Amino acid sequence: MFGQLNKKLIKILMWVSVALVAGCATTQQTERVAKIDPFESINRAVFTFNENADEYVIKPAAEAYQFVLPEFVRTGVTNFFSNIGDIFVAVNNLLQGKPGNAANDIGRFLVNSTIGILGLFDVATEAGLEKNKEDFGQTLGVWGVPSGPYVVLPLFGPSSIRDTAGLVVDIKTDFILNSNQLNHDQKVGSTVLRVVNQRANLLNASQLLEDAAFDKYSFLRDSYLQRRFNQVHDGNPPLSAD
Repeated sequence: MFGQLNKKLIKILMWVSVALVAGCATTQQTERVAKIDPFESINRAVFTFNENADEYVIKPAAEAYQFVLPEFVRTGVTNFFSNIGDIFVAVNNLLQGKPGNAANDIGRFLVNSTIGILGLFDVATEAGLEKNKEDFGQTLGVWGVPSGPYVVLPLFGPSSIRDTAGLVVDIKTDFILNSNQLNHDQKVGSTVLRVVNQRANLLNASQLLEDAAFDKYSFLRDSYLQRRFNQVHDGNPPLSAD
């Protein structure tokens, strides 16, 4: 009799322990979300808007683009825009105190702009000049500017207060958007092409995300913040960081 009572008592204690641990974990998660995503209700509304815009406009355009154009043409478009971007990647590497990487970026631009025929072919990677990805949001992070709260921007998607400020600088220094050699229609056409091409490159990844993520919003938020944190620290974040 006493043995059965002990077993029941042990089971009760186990369930209480599990409930307490779950409660503490839920509390910690709620506090974490309140800290990193204080605008969650607004962000989720913008996220829904972006999802609808993607479902009914951007994704269908990307699927049609992928269907009509062969892969080598799409690769050429990707390489062309990436080549232009290498100049601004070089500038950000210089601002971050990485002259070696900046020299690599400039080398890529020169090689791909000449031998690669205006960047349509990525000859530089084959020559050992690896592609770097830097933007002004990362530069601000390297300078010590904190990320700030998570935000979702209309059409642009996941961001943060710091990265939104960086995005403004990126747009202001974008070659195509600010070129005096292109008229308004050419700028709009180039921008649409770039967006549709980028979305086409992500079609397979977006389907995997749809299949894997229980809460797509939370998954994208946490993935974005972790990815940006790693990018700012060049893949070697401090061990003491949360």
